[in-house]
Amino acid sequence: MKRLTVLTMITLILLTGCSNQTKKDSNKALKIIFDTDLGPDYDDVGALAFLHAMADSGKVEILATLASNKHELVAPAIEVINTYFGRPELPIGAPKTEGVSLGSTQHWADSIVAKYPHTIKSTNDAGDAVDIYRKILNSQPDSSVTIVTVGFLTNLNNLLESQPDNISPLSGKDLVSKKVNRLVSMAGRFPEGKEFNVFKDSTASINVYENWPGEVIFTGFEIGWEIRTGLRLIKSPVQNSPVKDVFRISIPLAAEDSLGRMSWDETAVLIGVYGTKGFFDTVSGKIIVNPDGSNTWKNDPDGKQFYVKQKMPVAQMSNFIENRMMHIPLKDK
Repeated sequence: MKRLTVLTMITLILLTGCSNQTKKDSNKALKIIFDTDLGPDYDDVGALAFLHAMADSGKVEILATLASNKHELVAPAIEVINTYFGRPELPIGAPKTEGVSLGSTQHWADSIVAKYPHTIKSTNDAGDAVDIYRKILNSQPDSSVTIVTVGFLTNLNNLLESQPDNISPLSGKDLVSKKVNRLVSMAGRFPEGKEFNVFKDSTASINVYENWPGEVIFTGFEIGWEIRTGLRLIKSPVQNSPVKDVFRISIPLAAEDSLGRMSWDETAVLIGVYGTKGFFDTVSGKIIVNPDGSNTWKNDPDGKQFYVKQKMPVAQMSNFIENRMMHIPLKDK
């Protein structure tokens, strides 16, 4: 117990000096909606843990945690993580249209859903992601919301296509234009290539990136591939942590993870919270998504879209990210 107390204190100190802030300061915190395909990979879990750590520090207010993946275990697994960090009330939504449905081959999702408390039985029981987006955006100050998407673009495509309703007199595109400050997207390979999140729902990707009315920052496949995390987490003394359990179950099952799991989604949360300065250089322009889901890039010094290039040494960034993934939930929220 004493070791856990010390670990908790160290972790809170590492959370950028914001440990004295609480949820009472949410009006000063960055407002973030997290949209994830959690399931095919497990870096989403690390990204969500990072985000909750930032919320515990007072730096972030999490507005919602949405699933872009229709697999039955996605919403329950999200709720498990939210509940572990003391936020079971966070809205959880999923597509009510056609969409991708993919589970985890390592059986970590069914493991944590069986072990830890949650109330959502299946992703089908979650709310409509578009309704949740519209309600939350409509209720927030103008230009105040950051959306971090680390999965398919299904929900955001449906949001852009949504029409005025009893929630808001604005179309989805106009609502985004008015309320969203920035979209951070773990998607694509740069300057060109083919990446999972883009091509699995390429129709949605094309529409979103072609018509998004504001700033978009991409952290591409090539970035997260180099940044490995999870080994310190699974060696930590913390018990009954679904975050630790996910990495403990999954890392030994793949030889490519012997140095830790690739941290694609964690880099998107990092940018959503801290921005790019000191971490990455940026290239401005516009992504071009082809019908087969591959992408190219058109440079434009006046462009509102950016992809990032590694600046901080990889080992240093891995340590920075994993410190936050290892955060132990606050008990007095």
